[in-house]
Amino acid sequence: MLVNMNDVLIPAKRGKYAVGLFNAVNLELARGIIAAAECSQSPVIMGTAEVLLPYGPLEEVSYYLIPMAKKASVPVVIHLDHGLNKETCLKALELGFSSIMYDCSTDSYEDNVKKVKEMADIAHSYGATIEGELGHVGDNEGSAEGTSHQANPEDFYTDPKMAKDFVEKTGVDALAIAVGTAHGAYKLPPKLDFERIHTIANTVDVPLVLHGGSGLTDNDFKRAIQEGISKINIFTDINVAAVEAEFKKFEYMSKGIIDLIPAAVEAVKQETLKKMTLFSSVGKGKLDQISQDAIVKAVVEEVLKVLDKQR
Repeated sequence: MLVNMNDVLIPAKRGKYAVGLFNAVNLELARGIIAAAECSQSPVIMGTAEVLLPYGPLEEVSYYLIPMAKKASVPVVIHLDHGLNKETCLKALELGFSSIMYDCSTDSYEDNVKKVKEMADIAHSYGATIEGELGHVGDNEGSAEGTSHQANPEDFYTDPKMAKDFVEKTGVDALAIAVGTAHGAYKLPPKLDFERIHTIANTVDVPLVLHGGSGLTDNDFKRAIQEGISKINIFTDINVAAVEAEFKKFEYMSKGIIDLIPAAVEAVKQETLKKMTLFSSVGKGKLDQISQDAIVKAVVEEVLKVLDKQR
């Protein structure tokens, strides 16, 4: 069932669990993610990021992401992560993505507010949700998700008072915060500012997002959720799981790609299941737990599309 972020993150915030965002730049990743969600009856957020578009163009990934979400027996959000350009965000909305992130975190505070507010109004007109970022989450060396390395990440941590002002002025539905994580694989264990997470969670009303989740310890995840994180972004872990499974299968089979595909899908499924269990979202995606508003909205949208085709 295709839903937006509010449909899964508001219940997560209230229930003190988190919903994972897993990027799917190809069909194997998407199949593994959906299989894990349906197997565990977990809500899930699936999508791609602007920096990943060279590996899977936006329009092409929309061909499988959106139909898979609609067919799923659990709530699935299709999300553009780290949209860096207005045009990319608009294209995602036009293609049917139910959620976007407009990342203007490297701009001045004033420009960040102005640009995200404008995009929030547009996203909401589509019935989609929007995520903004305040502070800035950098990248580990070699990350596929960006190149914004930081000499001193603490200089870019999110200020709680600014977070409240940002949320109120922009109208974002979720807020990504910088508290010690980074995109990509970690060489050294990150040190999260849990007190900052707690303070921001008690300062703003919207769900909080933790980027750069791959590589954190189980205790890091549990503590971050306990302190107020409702959405956690994962890519590196499932990306690596898929390729390791393919290499292992090829070593023993030495055949073609059709021998590698099932191995990749299963590896992604298992890694995603681990995260869903860790985030305590298992069982939270049963249809009777989805808000009635979300169900009605989805039905109305489908009816309107049918009527529009008949005109």
